[in-house]
Amino acid sequence: MSLRTIAKKVIPVKFVHWLRERGENFDKSFIRLFSGTRLTSSIYYLLFSREFGREQQAVLRGRIAYWRSLKTIEATCALLRRNTHRLEKGLIMRPRRDSFAAEYIMETVNCFRDAANAKSLNPEELQWAHDVLDEYFTIVKDTPKIARARRVWQDLHASLDTAMERTNSVPYPQRELPEATIAPEQLKTLFQRRRSVRWFKPDRVAGEIILQAFEMATLAPSACNRQPYEFYVIQEPKRAAKVANMAGGTVGFADQISNLIVVVGDLKAYPMERDRHCIYIDASLATMQLMLAFETMQISTCPINWPDIEFRERLIERELNLTAHQRPVMLLAFGYADPEGGIPYSAKKSSNILGRFIDHDHV
Repeated sequence: MSLRTIAKKVIPVKFVHWLRERGENFDKSFIRLFSGTRLTSSIYYLLFSREFGREQQAVLRGRIAYWRSLKTIEATCALLRRNTHRLEKGLIMRPRRDSFAAEYIMETVNCFRDAANAKSLNPEELQWAHDVLDEYFTIVKDTPKIARARRVWQDLHASLDTAMERTNSVPYPQRELPEATIAPEQLKTLFQRRRSVRWFKPDRVAGEIILQAFEMATLAPSACNRQPYEFYVIQEPKRAAKVANMAGGTVGFADQISNLIVVVGDLKAYPMERDRHCIYIDASLATMQLMLAFETMQISTCPINWPDIEFRERLIERELNLTAHQRPVMLLAFGYADPEGGIPYSAKKSSNILGRFIDHDHV
């Protein structure tokens, strides 16, 4: 018999509740004392709480991994994606400056060269960077820095093993977007259909359907187009239920989940702390589109909150073999809904509560 079990039998429940209440009151007073300034808040978390310890380490490990990624380019390159997107924004600026991006254009060209030589970068990503760089040097006027980068670009173009033909993956006018054929009422119906379903049939969702949904999810906006997330798919029922149970708040329905996605953010995409929250923003935007994409294919979903609790973090880190700079953002149960399964009504806040018109009176 464990000491904890013995203690539960010996110590009166009222005394335990009394101790817990006193501890909570003391903690509230302590927090008020240390929350006055940023310095004292930092001291509190340094001395009395390690709740942010994993995140702090993840940010630092992410910065290290970012630097290493520039030396060993893999299937995607955060720096090349970011700088290519920055060039795109310069190309569409109104009015467009004759010369821009002088401070980072050489860095971008060198990164493209390294990616082309590595032969591991995703071909579509390489093509996009190539086309945008080609467009940039077509329209920009030289400064000393731009002229040097232009010479490197021209030499690089001539030395590529296989000359890359431009496919025009460059900025385009808004009028060329596909025509929207969905009326607001139809979109609202889709939103109403997208409910958090917790009861599923045991059927496995086909891989081609999942990949089709991923293709739609990847169209979600992302800061500097870095897309710092991945979707880890689990379809072995026992393992899916095991991971779902790691989240907490899933008691009673986790064991019948057969299809599960773990949305994982990767801090390797950022060299600075200031962008550390982008993994949560970008991953959530993509996951929302993923849920709606699934819904159009008659696949129901349920997003599951991932709490930042150390022992749970350790469990999922071991289960998925995550690195220190990867952070679970949320889980997503998906599959074919049991038509008899209940769905919470979940009344939503009204637009009058959520909306704040701060610049003018709203009529």
